[in-house]
Amino acid sequence: QVRLEESGGGLVQAGGSLRLSCVVSGRTFSNYRAAWFRQAPGKEREFVAGISRIGSITSYADSVKGRFTISRAYAGNTVALQMDSLRPEDTAVYYCAADNKAYSGRVYMDYDYRGQGTQVTVSS
Repeated sequence: QVRLEESGGGLVQAGGSLRLSCVVSGRTFSNYRAAWFRQAPGKEREFVAGISRIGSITSYADSVKGRFTISRAYAGNTVALQMDSLRPEDTAVYYCAADNKAYSGRVYMDYDYRGQGTQVTVSS
């Protein structure tokens, strides 16, 4: 059983930074793809950032490009999302997702394992 647990969310002022972490535990993979998604109140869940299993290729939603950075540390089985220059519109519940599929993906339900989410609130 694989479990993903997010942490690092909280309340921050616009222009500030937060670092989210996702710990992958249980039957861990030798390597894996991972992604962050978010869902704001009244909106659909959307892709934020992803990192591929092969080559560690990163991809970002246009709305966060240049402000957010996804990274992966196999040693600790963690996936991080560094969020800088935060804006009120970044307010959402952020979810981590991962599995060992070889292709990159931006569809939340395509990932085999998903976390419970962590709340990020950006005040203006």
